[in-house]
Amino acid sequence: MITDARVPLTHQQPCSTAYEQMLEKVRYEGAYPTRERAEEAVRVVLAGLGRQLTGDERGDLARCLPLEAARVLTVQVPDTQPLAGRDFIKDLATRSGASLATTRWDTGAVFAAVTAHAGPDLTNRVLQQLPTDWALLFGQAELTPAA
Repeated sequence: MITDARVPLTHQQPCSTAYEQMLEKVRYEGAYPTRERAEEAVRVVLAGLGRQLTGDERGDLARCLPLEAARVLTVQVPDTQPLAGRDFIKDLATRSGASLATTRWDTGAVFAAVTAHAGPDLTNRVLQQLPTDWALLFGQAELTPAA
């Protein structure tokens, strides 16, 4: 089991239970009829995110996620340049064979669960590494640089 030194062991759950809870959150957020459909969305979206993230944020995010989800994220080789949010959705749609609307829906459901695991500080660090339109994919207002 991966542990996080910031979270007391009494508050951590076995990975399989944490992953099941993550899938249930995605299933609820995405209104998916089955657990399998939710898991498919998790795998596609986290693989795509894994191709976009580098550095400390990638490792920190992996440590926050259940082991099964962390593996999907970290097995991917990051691209040299992150895609804009709209291009990320197009790339996932092409890879999965789903429509753009379905892919956008899946992404929102998965990122809601990712945000719940990561918390606001890490989510903001992840978003600062990506193009500004990614904030919308995470259900947040688009980030703009301070003047």
